[in-house]
Amino acid sequence: MGSKKIDIVIIGAGISGIAAAYNIKNKCPNKTYLLLEGRDSIGGTWDLFKYPGIRSDSDMCTMGYRFKPWVGKKVVADGPSILEYLKEIVSENKIDQNIRFNQMVDSASWSTEKKEWSLTINSKNEQTTDHITCDFVVFCGGYYNYSQGYRPKFLGENDFKGQIIHPQQWPSTIDYKNKNVVVIGSGATAVTIIPSMANETKHITMLQRSPTYYIIGPEEDPLGNFLRKYTNDKLAYIVVRWKNILFSQWFFFNRARAQPKKVKEWLIDQVKNKLGPNYNIEKHFTPTYNPWDQRICLVPGGDFFDAINEKKATVITDHIERFTEHGITLKSGKLLEADMIITATGLNMEVAGDINIDIDGKNLDISSKMFYKSMMIADVPNMVVTFGYTNASWTLKADLTAEYTCRLINHIDKKGYDYCVAITDETIEEDGVWLDFTSGYVERAKHKFPKQGAKAPWTNTQQYLSDLFAVRYGRIKDKDLKFF
Repeated sequence: MGSKKIDIVIIGAGISGIAAAYNIKNKCPNKTYLLLEGRDSIGGTWDLFKYPGIRSDSDMCTMGYRFKPWVGKKVVADGPSILEYLKEIVSENKIDQNIRFNQMVDSASWSTEKKEWSLTINSKNEQTTDHITCDFVVFCGGYYNYSQGYRPKFLGENDFKGQIIHPQQWPSTIDYKNKNVVVIGSGATAVTIIPSMANETKHITMLQRSPTYYIIGPEEDPLGNFLRKYTNDKLAYIVVRWKNILFSQWFFFNRARAQPKKVKEWLIDQVKNKLGPNYNIEKHFTPTYNPWDQRICLVPGGDFFDAINEKKATVITDHIERFTEHGITLKSGKLLEADMIITATGLNMEVAGDINIDIDGKNLDISSKMFYKSMMIADVPNMVVTFGYTNASWTLKADLTAEYTCRLINHIDKKGYDYCVAITDETIEEDGVWLDFTSGYVERAKHKFPKQGAKAPWTNTQQYLSDLFAVRYGRIKDKDLKFF
């Protein structure tokens, strides 16, 4: 097929891509845009994952978009409800008219001479290759590989007679009724699956190498329910959204950084109150790292701990020696019997979809570059990469990134420029990897990440309030962002 020229190409039709499309449609109405999605449906994470109990790991008033109030009563929503919310936005705003499905972007090449991007796209269904040129590219493909999760190999796997399932490849039909199930892992996926399956399994066990922090939150927001009853959905959404932003980032995250011991005690006391004085909290629920060195898992209503109290679920902290015919042998010598093993062992992270990118024929090594405002790779023209917060809702940063993208594009048009590029110089000192997080999925992928600088706008603040003012009210043009 011949090359087609589009003003803006958005890669990915999940939460980030929909935010970008909505903002571009409304704030850059004279621009043509195309949204390329590698799968056959919108929704990203919320269309991909099908495991029992799949739900948000942030409250829906911050995970929902600023422009579309979440009206459900549940603070933490299930996956199908979130997907329906996204589909409503796409339909209401006619974004679906600008989406092409089953389109895998293989490479992106920038030409300074032509002042444009050229994308090579493979169509999964038609087995064809297409080429699209555009002025601006917005990467919205999320942060992990959709085709395969992280799956370490265990000694003796072939000896095991039952099913071994990774949550990212959950089968459409599965029978776990009256079976002994072992879930390897202790992150958000594990503590979602376990209470959802516990009522039907014979017994379900969480096998972890080391403990994780959990925060127990309410299933419904009393303030939100009150405001919806006596005012309206929009006002209730705005008030609760800001309440949750201020608590999660301004108070909770900042206090965890300033007083980690106190926050650690508070989090562990929550678990003690749920499980009682006789439970071995020290062994199973006391991490060796500080709060927010890794993401803290939300447990709405404490359902995970209820399953433990009801003797339907057990937590074991140990290391795997090998799989056997009937389960798992642990380093302690104990045999953990299992009919089914679920490997909730994490994700394989990507940066900008791990797509091949070149600038004027020179291959781009993202790991050698700094990240401007956590949105633009240094020395890469007319390209924005969307990456959400690790200490709050992903959507908060995705929405801000989309808003900034529109301001940037409109500034280029207003001033008669062709492109912009963030540029570092010798005065900008590096300050380590851009994402300073000790979770396993992050550690495995740190070699892919851009760097962060020692000062703004090259630092990763992880702070919504400061990012909000910088994006919405800050000057577009500064000494680090050049226009041509």
